[in-house]
Formats: sequence, C-alpha cells, structure tokens
Amino acid sequence: MAVRDRRAAETGEHEENTFFHRRPAPALRSLVGWYSAYREAGVPPATHRGLPSPYLTMIVTLDDPLVVAAHPDPRTPPGSYDTLVGGLHTAPALITHDGRQSGVQLALTPLGARALLGLPAGELSGLDLDGAEVLGRPAAELRERLLEAPGWDERFAVLDAVLSRRARSMRAQPAEVARAWRRMLATGGRVTVSGLAREVGWSTRHLNGRFREEIGLSPKEAARVVRFDRARRLLQHAAVSGRRLTLADAAAECGFYDQAHLAREFGAFAGCSPSRWLAEEGGHGGELFRNVQAGTQDGSPDSVA
Repeated sequence: MAVRDRRAAETGEHEENTFFHRRPAPALRSLVGWYSAYREAGVPPATHRGLPSPYLTMIVTLDDPLVVAAHPDPRTPPGSYDTLVGGLHTAPALITHDGRQSGVQLALTPLGARALLGLPAGELSGLDLDGAEVLGRPAAELRERLLEAPGWDERFAVLDAVLSRRARSMRAQPAEVARAWRRMLATGGRVTVSGLAREVGWSTRHLNGRFREEIGLSPKEAARVVRFDRARRLLQHAAVSGRRLTLADAAAECGFYDQAHLAREFGAFAGCSPSRWLAEEGGHGGELFRNVQAGTQDGSPDSVA
C-alpha cells in the first residue's frame, strides 16, 4: 500500500468526501467537545439545517467559503464566511453548498466561551458572526495556519496549540453557572430552575440572569435545547444503525410529555417535522450521518466515518 493510501486508511483523510471527528487535547476537553473535519466534492448541491444544540459553533473553512442562506436571527442577512462563530440558538440555520465544502468545525462548550473567545456566550446568543468580529486578526491567522498544514493530524495539532494558548490567558466563568450547566447536561435537561438554584445556592431570579449572561439562553430555554438535541441524536443514531425507534419511544426516553410534544419542539427548533428532517438530511448520500454537526449523545466524537 502506498504511503499516502496507508495514511488515508489510518486517519480517514482522503482527497474527497472526508467526514470524521477528533477529540481535542485533554486540557481542552472541558472547553471543546470535539473537532469535526469535512471535505466533500463532486456531490449534488444541498441545503443542511444547522440545528440548535448545547454547543457554540466555530467553523474554519479550507477550500470554499461557508454559505449561510438563513441565520437563526432572521434580521441577519445571508452571507458567506471564511470563518464563522455562532452562539447558542433556538432556531435553525440553513447552510448551502454547490457540491463542494471543506473545513473544520469546533463544538465549543458555553463554559469555554470566555476562555477561548474572550467573551461570555451570552453576547453571542442567537448570532452567527464572521470570525474576525469575535477574534480579530487571529481568526484569519488560524485559517492560514490550517491551510498551510499538510494533513488533518497537523491541522488538529494547530488547533490544540492555538486554543491551549488562549485558554491559559483568559478567565473562566462563575463556578455556580458552570455547576448549573453541567447539571443541566447530566440530567438531559430534566431539571427545574428552582432545583438548579437550590443546588448552587442562588435565588431563581439571580440564576436566571447570570445563566443567560454566561450561557446565552435562560435555564428553561437551555433545558429545552438539551432535550431536543438528545432526541434528534437518538433518532439519527437509530436511523444509522437500522434500529427501530418510534417517535413515541424517543419522546419518552428524552423527557417529553408525549409524541406530540416532541413533534412541536421539532417544529420550533428545526422548522420541520422529525420525519421530514430525517428524509432531507438522510437523502444526500447519508450526509446527515457524517455531517459536521453529528456527535455522540454525551458530546464526545463519533469514530472516524
């Protein structure tokens, strides 16, 4: 086997149609859930729904810009980006490509926003911004370094190095908010605001204000997003594996009142029904099950696609 072919087999790196996830360096894992590598060419043009999730998004493109046809905030006009930073949101983004797309997506935890972006996640709530608006010149410098790297391993090493330096120089969020957020994730969004407030020793009103400032959503909104994200991942993984999973079963497992409740939340967060989402995303050569938003239920990365 040629060296290049052996490297591709070992790392998942091919010239075209590459999709896989990688964990960041251990010191970064409380700040970054995973890196997603993607490169696709020669496929039909498509539109992807970027769904609400418990992670902020940072995308650094390689060969082609990221084209956003519709943002979660309808007041933001469509645009194309070499780098993009997006906060937590409660409506989908519509991302299009003409048959080519490539880059790296970082799933940033809200707790990592101050450390890595230099501002609380609340300042990015519902927004998609050009990376330069958030990071300044370092956004372009990071993209340049990724373009210069000879392969995916080297690109991930660049990300680890750059993010580790930023994390050492920035301050963290209040411990009470971090504790409330981790509890929210651990319970799959099935926790009351009053219960969270008691656990961290704050009043409900104070928790609501500080949580929104640091995370970007109120505790109630965040719980809805966490439940929705868990449900759509269950449906996604069931479709991949061929396992039968009804909407009623998914609703019960994720803490919804019933199937109708889950369907309403899908309409609110995805702009369509669960069945339409699966049909749209699964119809592009299985793109849904490899795309840059995919990940495991606990936020860790999937295996190499």
